[in-house]
Parts: sequence; C-alpha cells; structure tokens
Amino acid sequence: MQQPHGWLETGLSSPPIPVADGFDVAAHADWAALALKTLKGAGVETLASPGPDGLSIAPLYSASLEPTPFVPAPRGGERPWDIRTLVRHPSRSAARAAVLEDLAGGAASVVLALRQPNLEGVAIGSTEDMAEALDEVLIDVAPIGLDAGFLGPQAADWLSDAAKGSPAAPLALHLDPLSAFARAGASPGPIESHLVAAAGTAARLAQVHPKASLFLASGQVVHEAGGGPAEELAFALAAGLASLKALTRAGLPLEDAAEGLVLGLTTDSDPLISIAKLRAARMTWTRLAGACRIETPARIEARASRRMLTRAEPWTNLVRLTAAGLAAAVGGADAIALGAFTDPLGLPTGFARRMARNTQLILMEEGHVGAVADPTAGAGAFEDLSRDLARAAWARFNTIEAAGGIVTALREGLIARQVEAERARLAEALADGAQKIVGVTDFQAAELRAAPVEESPGATTPAPEARLPGPDSRCPPLDPISLEDLAA
Repeated sequence: MQQPHGWLETGLSSPPIPVADGFDVAAHADWAALALKTLKGAGVETLASPGPDGLSIAPLYSASLEPTPFVPAPRGGERPWDIRTLVRHPSRSAARAAVLEDLAGGAASVVLALRQPNLEGVAIGSTEDMAEALDEVLIDVAPIGLDAGFLGPQAADWLSDAAKGSPAAPLALHLDPLSAFARAGASPGPIESHLVAAAGTAARLAQVHPKASLFLASGQVVHEAGGGPAEELAFALAAGLASLKALTRAGLPLEDAAEGLVLGLTTDSDPLISIAKLRAARMTWTRLAGACRIETPARIEARASRRMLTRAEPWTNLVRLTAAGLAAAVGGADAIALGAFTDPLGLPTGFARRMARNTQLILMEEGHVGAVADPTAGAGAFEDLSRDLARAAWARFNTIEAAGGIVTALREGLIARQVEAERARLAEALADGAQKIVGVTDFQAAELRAAPVEESPGATTPAPEARLPGPDSRCPPLDPISLEDLAA
C-alpha cells in the first residue's frame, strides 16, 4: 500500500507499530470473492449506493497507486492546524469574555461574527467598539477573524485600527460580499461595488498588515442551503477567481492576491465525503492556480456544518461535530472551527464552547490526527471519491464561468437551481429512510433532554449601514436549511 504522505516529517519519535504482522495480506480479489458469497450470483456493483451530486459510493475499492495530484497541507509548527473559535454574543463585554476564555482554553484564533441586518452577532459599529471587544487580547499572537458580510470593509478598518500597534498581526479579514449576497438575495447597492470596495480595502490594509489574510472564498452558503459538495466546491472556486480578479484590479500582484485568499468549506458527519471534498478542493485549486500561472497552495478554513445539527437531542450533536472535526483534520484543513453543539438552540454557554475546543484538542493531542500530512493517500475510496468530486466540481465551476462568472450565475438563478435540485434529493433521502438522523428519524428518545444556552440580550441599536450608491442587486436567495426540519 502506498506510504502516507509526510510520514518522515511527522516528528514522531518511533516508527509505526506493526499491528498487521502475522496476518495474510488480502488482495482486492479476495475481498470481492467474500462479498460474492453473500450476493447469490449478483455482482458486487449492486451494493453501490447513491451519493450527493450524482456520485456513486462503491462497496469495495482497490488501493490507488496514482500519485495524489496536489500538495498536502503542511503539518509544521507547534500545531498541525489552527483551532478556531466562533464568537457571536451580541454583548461586547460578553464577547470579550468569551474570546479571552477560548484563547486561554486552547483555541489559537477567533472569528467575530458581527451583527448585521437580520443576523445576530457582536454589536460592533466603530473602532472603539472593536477595541472594547478585543481589550486585553494579544492580537499580534492570536489571529482575529471577521464574519461581517457587507460590513466587511468597515469592519476590516475597525479591526486594523484596533491592531494599529501590531503591524505584524496575522489578521483574518475574511472579506466575503459574495456569500452575503447569495444568502440575502440582495445587496444594499450594486454587488459589483461591494466587491470593488472590499478589494480596495484589502489592497490598502495589506500594506499595513502584511501577514493578514484578505478574502474568504467560501462555499458554506451553498452547503447550508442544501447544496452538494461539488456545488459547494464550484462556488468557492468561482468566488475565489472573482476575488483574485478584484484584488488585482485594486493593485495587488496576482501572487500576493492568492496568498491573501482563503477557501472556506464545510465538513459534516459524513467523514468519507467531507475528507474527499477537502482533498478535491486542493486538487481543483492547484488546477486553477496553474491556469493563473501561479503556484500558491490552497489555504482552507473548515467550519462544521450547521444544517446537520438538531434541536431534538442536542447532545447527539457532539458526535456529529466530532466526526466533522476528524474529517477536517484528516482532509488537511489549515484552520478548523466546529461551533457549539447547542447552536440550534441559542447562544452557547461556556461549557458548550469548551466542548467545541476540547473536541479538537483531543483529536490533535491525544488522537495525533495531525501527525501525517495526508493520511488517506493511497486509500482507494478516498482517492477515487476525491477525483470524482474534483471532476464534478470543475465541471460546475466551468459552467459558472461560462455563464459570465459567479455574480451573473447568482443573478440568473443558475446556482439556486443547482442547490434546489440537491436539496430535493436530500428531502427524498430523508423521506424514504436512505438518510437517517439519530434522535429525529431514528432512535428517538422517549424523553428529550434539554441543553443549556445563554439568553440573548437582543439588539439595542440598529446594525451599521452598509449601503453603497446605486441600485440594489438581486438574486434568488440561498436560504439556510436544517436537515431536521427537512425531515419533518
């Protein structure tokens, strides 16, 4: 079997334990013969099951001898990946306490979700507010990220001002007006203007904070609306290409623009598909970078799926989040944010945030999941599915580009139609029992157990205005779904 990538660079002090010594080596034909005994003349292929985006999950795979067509994520430094925490408490003082507690408890970085119209988040509307929320936070050590939608350029300036004494701070500006547009179905002013404003802000702040990441090209909005992994990947690639074009028009060299770009993807409770998706992201990004004549490797932030979390028996979300964290780590994510198991119910308590951190810490420090750069390399199932997903995503990406790019594809409903088709497949799979939800469709508890959440103080002032001159842009919105609700 092909040796996993990166074994010699793991830093482990001892070689692998030979647990398989003394057992006969079984070839693919041996496994196929065993399967055929139980099929009464039917072929092994009859055991294949349908997957998302038209993929077929085979029951048996051969070891892959083809080299993996991408460079795995580097596993150097003190930690193999960045443990990232999400903070969205409306109160700045409560948000600040959560940030300090999370960083002291093992998180390496923080994303502040800012309050926006129709979206709950930290009430920040000025440099002073940002400074209050980050008081006593060592910004030059702990990367601070933003989730600010159309407020991205303003929030980036507030964060830059708050970090003016730390020019080397590795800020994560996460400018992403395209996701905000896709989710809301409208932009306050032309979406092209928001993209230009974000790129101009990024190019300016890149001179002030050279270690900052600038744009987030995320496919999460597609996943949360019910889209499949190929659609999510295609959206992230198309958003990434649009972001690169905007950044270069704003004056950044292409290589610097690519260095400042982060791909945002989700992982869920299906590790097979989630791992393959992250590996396919590196494959497709490598191809896109090559087409742009650059060699910048992909940087991936993985966030756990929110649509998979349930209100019924919320404690089962701990298992789902663990599977999502494992998949993100094995798939090679550079930063992982799991969220809290009580997110469908309300604001997380300190206990819920601690569980989100500790799940990653256990995977990292006790499970040694990050010891190998690409542990699934050579495994037929992961290699085949990674390639299948990469091909499907690349085809959808080309469809988006042929339609005129991501903005046109959103406006004309191309992406919404693709997401709707996959959402319908999900609903059908839940209805006929092909896909199950523990605690909801299967193994329902006779008595539901509650989980504590923090009470939200609610908004006391309106969210800051993000309007730009010109007519609003519109597109069919990608409304987030819950699989639990879809199964109802």
